[in-house]
Amino acid sequence: MDDKQILHQISALVDEEHQLRGRVQHGQLSADDERARLREVEESLDQCWDLLRQRRAARETGGDPEQSHARPTGEVEGYLQ
Repeated sequence: MDDKQILHQISALVDEEHQLRGRVQHGQLSADDERARLREVEESLDQCWDLLRQRRAARETGGDPEQSHARPTGEVEGYLQ
């Protein structure tokens, strides 16, 4: 997956996040279902951003961005800020 594809995936996930919130406001989705799916979307977003940062860092240090890979959700979610 190249940077453009990752950015496209990020955009699609952000769109889905907005749609979920709208569906709850219009009574088309329960708050519990929204929370569950939002959690999945947020985790996927974190993985995408992490992969994009890995690729950019590899490029900046003369590495091969194609060697970067998506890390497991638990690893990405466990980062300290």
